[in-house]
Amino acid sequence: MDVLDRIKEQVESNPIVVYMKGTPQLPQCGFSSRTAEALISLGVEFAYVNVLTDPEVFQNLPRYADWPTFPQVYIDGELIGGCDITLEMKQSGDLEKMAKAAIAKKAG
Repeated sequence: MDVLDRIKEQVESNPIVVYMKGTPQLPQCGFSSRTAEALISLGVEFAYVNVLTDPEVFQNLPRYADWPTFPQVYIDGELIGGCDITLEMKQSGDLEKMAKAAIAKKAG
């Protein structure tokens, strides 16, 4: 499977997916750490891809949604942004609303 097809499948099959450096339990950069913490604090389940262990995704994800940096957070198939946008959305309450709506939609 082509890497862009693999990314598309991951983004579309998970209500929330984070492409990050490391894992939520063991992040490998501060931005990834703060992003994962924001999602964890909402009490929602989310998928993640450690871009450091998947060089194809690391190299090609910036082309997928024309976003050059990591982490990248996708909710309901759409890129919402990176660390700063995620933290702003958490503070405003929008992140929780979007995350819970995406999970409810996927649950059917």
